[in-house]
Amino acid sequence: MLQAMRLYARELRDRYGRFYIYNSLFLRHLPGRGGEAWRAQVIPKYCARVGKNLRVHEGVRFRGIHNLSMGDHVQIGVDDFLQCTGGLELGDRVMLGPGVKIWSVNHVFDDPDIPIDEQGYHEEKVVIGASCWLGAEVFVFPGVELPEGCVVSAGSVLTKKKYPPWSLIAGYPARVIGNRRPTDEGGGSP
Repeated sequence: MLQAMRLYARELRDRYGRFYIYNSLFLRHLPGRGGEAWRAQVIPKYCARVGKNLRVHEGVRFRGIHNLSMGDHVQIGVDDFLQCTGGLELGDRVMLGPGVKIWSVNHVFDDPDIPIDEQGYHEEKVVIGASCWLGAEVFVFPGVELPEGCVVSAGSVLTKKKYPPWSLIAGYPARVIGNRRPTDEGGGSP
């Protein structure tokens, strides 16, 4: 018990530690429009950059919030988890459905003779372009760069590979299943 109290005391001395405690105990649990308004006032104070008209639903968790940049009209869904330690950029009008998880950090596991928890972490920035929509329960791996206008189907798992702008993306692992602008991009559904 004494060890836990010491750890909390240390976290309370840190600006971001205070935010994580405040968010876990109070801020993320506020329901309705009042909660959204409260979060829209508090969360930008801790981010690298936030545009106008941020909307954050209840239940959202953050790590590395100081490395989070968001454009205008961003909507973060119910119970999302944004691990921003390696950097996370959300463009204008990005919409995240409920339960979306975006990770910008992963364990290093290259050496089988060293326990994974002793090998450290690898950070890779995630970029979600303007006007993208990630459906419910999408998981985004570190290093993903999603270009403008993409729609990602619910339950998809985005890995680090090239996705064309305006793509319709689905699957586990995710793959392009169509294009929202087939005549503009010179393609169409495969």
